[in-house]
Amino acid sequence: MDPLVHKRFLEYRDLHEYFGKKIPKLDAEAFVKADAEQRALHAKGEKGRDDEEEARYEELSKVLLRD
Repeated sequence: MDPLVHKRFLEYRDLHEYFGKKIPKLDAEAFVKADAEQRALHAKGEKGRDDEEEARYEELSKVLLRD
């Protein structure tokens, strides 16, 4: 795992302990996939995402506790 992704994963785990009690915790492999997809959608920007992508971005942001 890339060191920056690992740092985000550790931050995610810490946040999940406080704020994510009601949602399942992602394992490292699932986190890497979700993180990459969310970051790619974020890079497109709000105006660059279609409605489906926007919905997926919002879903991933909630799962990753970035909303």
